[in-house]
Amino acid sequence: MIELLIGALKAIIILLLALNLAAILLWFERKGSALIQDRIGANRAAITGLGRKLGLPNLGFVNTLVADPIKLFTKEDFVPEGADRFLHALAPFLALFPVLITFAVVPFGDQITIAGHTIVLQAASLDVAALYILATIGIGVYGVALGGWASNNRWALLGSVRATAQMISYEIAMGLAIIAVVMTYGTLDLQAMCHAQGGVWFGWLPRWGIFLQPVAFLLFMTAGMAESKRVPFDLPEGESELIAGYFTEYSGGKQACFMLTDFAEIVLVSVLVTTFFFGGWQIPWLYRDGFHFPGGATFAMPNLLVAILGVIAFWVKVVIFCWLQILIRWTLPRFRYDQLMRLGWKGLVPLGLLNIVATAFVIVLAGGAH
Repeated sequence: MIELLIGALKAIIILLLALNLAAILLWFERKGSALIQDRIGANRAAITGLGRKLGLPNLGFVNTLVADPIKLFTKEDFVPEGADRFLHALAPFLALFPVLITFAVVPFGDQITIAGHTIVLQAASLDVAALYILATIGIGVYGVALGGWASNNRWALLGSVRATAQMISYEIAMGLAIIAVVMTYGTLDLQAMCHAQGGVWFGWLPRWGIFLQPVAFLLFMTAGMAESKRVPFDLPEGESELIAGYFTEYSGGKQACFMLTDFAEIVLVSVLVTTFFFGGWQIPWLYRDGFHFPGGATFAMPNLLVAILGVIAFWVKVVIFCWLQILIRWTLPRFRYDQLMRLGWKGLVPLGLLNIVATAFVIVLAGGAH
């Protein structure tokens, strides 16, 4: 019974962390775009006017996290004439659900021992977690496809067709990058991958996957951003061509669900990049008994404190990659559709296959996996 409660608590915690970070990214997005465009950005919130009467400062953060959702969820839940009402309502949740369940296999910390119970900081410990990720990411295409088809709108349908082709194309490149990572570590278990990235080379260089698989990192990061369908990969939502793409006919809570999916995908890509290539919760020179610095110096620490530091390090890395994606989104222009497909099929896929061959060759020469 205790194990069941612990598992449920871990699932709730990781879900809340992912959803709240996805919501906060909306404010990050606004401030990031303002920074790049040399303006202030969202900096005012006067939901009732009470703050202004009391002389409180302008709260742009509150404006984004409170006022915007209230405004969005109180809009009319419009369903266009001739649309399939059931599928129209189901599509946003089919898009969001696969993203959320993918977080279940991501280890956000090392194991800890409390009152004799060893707790692994991972909602679901799967030996085939890498395959699970590929499976759940592939399901997300159904929500996008149904959203455009059920809307009875030609622009929404065209946007969903674009999104479907784009997601399938870049899932192949993402899968090839993951295969190279799995070959390198010799395991499909994400927790085992994090453990394999512990320690240092030459006394100072972290044993992170970025140094073993730099090509896979570039492939995965590029394909992951394409999966999230944001600039420069936002062809399914190109305003000048398709109005708003596959969610043109959505408003209110359903539109919010699609928007939350986009930001949750940013968090998911950042989480997976951190886990595969940047040590996950690992901190250089930090082991389960404390720090072991170059030169022989040590600093003992209790296991619980080490685990807490690992969790903090994990989410700091995730936030950094979320911010990187926002900067890229507001820096690069949109691709043309032919450029998008050419990059995926003639660029990333051949490079991914070549990387797998090179990885296999190096593993054979080295006499085994990492």
